Amino acid sequence: MSAEEKRDRAAEIARRLADAYPDTDISLDWSNPLELLVSTILSAQCTDERVRDVTKGLFREYRTPEDYVDADRSELEEAIRSTGFFRNKAKHIQGAARKICEEYGGKVPDTMAELLTLPGVARKTANVVLSNAFGKNEGIVVDTHVKRVSRRLGLASSSNPEKIERSLMEVLPKNQWRTFAWRLILHGRKVCHGRKDPECDRCVLSDLCPSAFSFG
Repeated sequence: MSAEEKRDRAAEIARRLADAYPDTDISLDWSNPLELLVSTILSAQCTDERVRDVTKGLFREYRTPEDYVDADRSELEEAIRSTGFFRNKAKHIQGAARKICEEYGGKVPDTMAELLTLPGVARKTANVVLSNAFGKNEGIVVDTHVKRVSRRLGLASSSNPEKIERSLMEVLPKNQWRTFAWRLILHGRKVCHGRKDPECDRCVLSDLCPSAFSFG
């Protein structure tokens, strides 16, 4: 398949996903870049619903990076315990907050290079923060759903998230990077499941998917 054919195919997939999932707002609750950063760190191996429940109280208690830095670690751990891996998450949140205070004037940085210096922040988290909080598309979010669905669709062949990201960036226009990733995530949650067979019979992409109906 030529590069132009790959782009045409990706464009059709994007069009159908846009029709199926017109809402492009991520399902985390946040009102500023710091809240989104914390929410995204908490969302690792945890449902967005659980994260939303936790951050309702968390964001009332901790409003600034300084609040996290000054927090008693055990109290912070207890506040986020239900999200899983709470000790590491608390360590990363406090470490990121400290670096934000010490090196970025108390403001969450708005470049990929700077965000990647924060503890607990890899490209996935950085892309979420950049694209949603700052309106900057420097890359494409690759979580477990994007990884699974993009490979099933033949949009990527590698299992490495950064290689998957590059493959998607090559076939999609930059202004679609944020929305396409979010729609792949929704499609993965609702139709193209990971822990059980995907529902190919009700998938809007089945005729474009080389993996359709091959499960069972």
